[in-house]
Amino acid sequence: MSAKTNSPRPAVARRKGSVTGLDREFVDDLVAAYRTLASLNVLDAFGHVSVRDPRNPNQYLMSRSVAPESVTAADILVLDLDSRIVDPEDEGKLLYRERFIHGEIYKLRPDVNAVVHSHSPTVVPFTVTRAKLRPLLHNAGFLGFGAPLFEIRKYAGNATDLLVETPELGKALARSLGKQAAVVLMRGHGDSVVGPTLRDAVFRAYYTEVNARLQLQAITIGGPINFLTKQEAITSSKAMLRAAARPWALWRAKALSQ
Repeated sequence: MSAKTNSPRPAVARRKGSVTGLDREFVDDLVAAYRTLASLNVLDAFGHVSVRDPRNPNQYLMSRSVAPESVTAADILVLDLDSRIVDPEDEGKLLYRERFIHGEIYKLRPDVNAVVHSHSPTVVPFTVTRAKLRPLLHNAGFLGFGAPLFEIRKYAGNATDLLVETPELGKALARSLGKQAAVVLMRGHGDSVVGPTLRDAVFRAYYTEVNARLQLQAITIGGPINFLTKQEAITSSKAMLRAAARPWALWRAKALSQ
């Protein structure tokens, strides 16, 4: 997950219950994820990224509520799977209102170790039309596992602000994601993308946007679209889990040089 260095960097010196004991590079990975997805125009001033705590699978790390491009190591907090702050000394810090997306997905998907929620711009039209987001690019083979739609009206009526602001809505979204999908679409809102590692979740969030852009172009050209077969999608998805190391190393280095 981390770029290799000649000597390990020290753990971040913070209080017990926070990020104390974590290698600094692990924390920097999360900082890089935020900044990278902002630079790639997947995140804007909104959206958030989390990673499961390697010390305790019942906790996860995410930033306090700031614009993704501005995230630093000092902003990283530890939350439990009920999306509550672990360290009492961090109480009072502003949290993302939709943090329940993360905690509830981690509860239902032990295979998931990172989550990205974004308002990925080219994905949004696929949340409000009959067009299904399907893989046509090999980098997006993971879309072959489906991109189910979370319709908040089914759970909270037709007068919400479309935000997943409660544990109940987070549970409903996690159930919509299901046991295999890597992406759940959110009507009129965006998507939430998951991965077995932080690197893979960032890769998938970016290529979900890229595939949506290419699919929109293909629809505009007209004619039947030659999507990946199910087996091509599965094979490509496995290949990209290996290949993601290359762009991640580039993105991470750029993000942390800022």
